[in-house]
Amino acid sequence: MKLLIIGSGGREHALAFKLHESQLMDELYCAPGNAGIAQEAECVPVDLTQNKALVDLAKRLHADLTIVGPEAPLVAGIVDDFEKEGLAIIGPSKAAARLEGSKVFAKQFMQRNGLPTARFEVADNVKDALNALARFPLPVVVKADGLAAGKGVVVARTHVEAQQAVEDFMVRKTLGSAGDRVIIEECLRGEETSFIILTDGRGILPLVPTQDHKALLDGDQGPNTGGMGAYSDDSILSEALHDEILRSIVAPTLAGMEMEGSPYRGFLYFGLMMTAAGPMLLEYNVRLGDPETQPILWRLRSDLVELLVASREGRLATVDVHWSPNPAVCVVLTSRGYPAKPEIDKVITGHEGVEALGGVKIFHAATRVQDHQLLTTGGRVLGVTATAQDLPAAIQRAYAGVAKLQFDGMHYRKDIGAKALQRVPKAPPKRARAARGDRPSPRK
Repeated sequence: MKLLIIGSGGREHALAFKLHESQLMDELYCAPGNAGIAQEAECVPVDLTQNKALVDLAKRLHADLTIVGPEAPLVAGIVDDFEKEGLAIIGPSKAAARLEGSKVFAKQFMQRNGLPTARFEVADNVKDALNALARFPLPVVVKADGLAAGKGVVVARTHVEAQQAVEDFMVRKTLGSAGDRVIIEECLRGEETSFIILTDGRGILPLVPTQDHKALLDGDQGPNTGGMGAYSDDSILSEALHDEILRSIVAPTLAGMEMEGSPYRGFLYFGLMMTAAGPMLLEYNVRLGDPETQPILWRLRSDLVELLVASREGRLATVDVHWSPNPAVCVVLTSRGYPAKPEIDKVITGHEGVEALGGVKIFHAATRVQDHQLLTTGGRVLGVTATAQDLPAAIQRAYAGVAKLQFDGMHYRKDIGAKALQRVPKAPPKRARAARGDRPSPRK
C-alpha cells in the first residue's frame, strides 16, 4: 500500500515509525514532515492550510490511504474534500470535527447528551465573561472557543488571572479569532487522563490509557502548552474505570453524534478528569494526542496499517489488538520562549547516541537539517520516548536519553510520570495481557 501522513510533528513521526514497520506498507510519504520523519518516509513540501493542495498530492502519489495528524485540516473539512474525490482517508467529517473546532459546541453537545462534565457558561463579549467569572469559585477555568494548539485554556487561581485571560483572549486577541467567544468553567479536582479510541462509527477500539503533562513547569506550574510529556501505563485506569468510561462517556458520545446527524469516524480523544465522583469529560480532540501518541504507538504490537484498513472498511469490531504490557514514557524538549515565542535555528547535538541506549526512540517534532546539522524549527522540538519492564525504569531510561541531548535554551520537565509513582502498583488489565516483550520485529 501507498500511505500518506499529513503533518509535521512528533505525533506524525510516531505514526511514520509505526507505519513503516507494517508488512502491508510499500511506499510511505509525509506532507510536509520533518528531519526525523525523513528517516522513515519521503517528505513532500505542502501547505497544510490548503486542502486542495493536499487532495492533489494524494492523487499525484496514488495514495491508497491518508492519515491526518493535526486538527486544523480536519476542522477545515479535509476528510470531506478527500471523500468527494474518492480518496480513502482516516478522520472525522467537518461536521463531526466541531467537537474540537469549537469548545462551545463541544460543551453544549455534552450538556445536550447528559455527559458528565463541569458546570460552564458561554460568553460572547468581555462584559458577559467578567460577569460569569463572579458566579464561579476559584480556581476557575477560562477556555477560548476555537483552535489554539493546546494554549487556549487557562486555569486561573485568582480573579486577576481570570480577568487577564479573558482580556488576552477577547481584547488583545492573543489567539486571534479563536478567542472571540470564551467558556467560563468550573475547575474540577483530580488527575487528568487521556483516553483515545479509533472508531469506524460502529466498532470501538480503545487505545491504552495515557496521562499528559500540559503545564510548562514541574509540579504542573506555569502556562499550558501543547504537552510537555506523557506516559502510558496500565495502572492509570483499573479495568472497572476503563469499562465505565466506555459505557458512560464514549458510547453516549458516538450515539449522540449519530443522532445529531454527524456520525463520528476516526481517532477521538477524550480528555478526562478522574474526580472523586468518577470520570468527568473535559474536552474532545478529533485526532490522536501529541505527545500521547508517542508512548501509545511504542506499546502497540499489532500492525497499525491493518487496524486502519479495518477502520476504513467498517470492520473494527472483528479485529483483535495486542499491546506490550510494558509502560512507555515520552519527555518533550522545548525551545527557550515556548509556548509564547520560541527561539528557533538552534543546533541540536548528542542525538546520534540516544537510541544506542536501547529501548529509547527520539521522535522529532520541530527539526530540519541544514549543512549536515540538525536545527530546531519551533517550540516542541523532540520527544524522547522509552519503554522498560516497569514505570520507574522507563522514566529513568527516558531521562538518560534526554541527558545526551543539547541545544541552546533547551527546556524540559523533570517530573514526567512522577504522579504515577505515588500509586500502589496494580495488576495490568486483561486487555493488555495478550502481548509480551518490548517491541515487535522491525519491518524488513
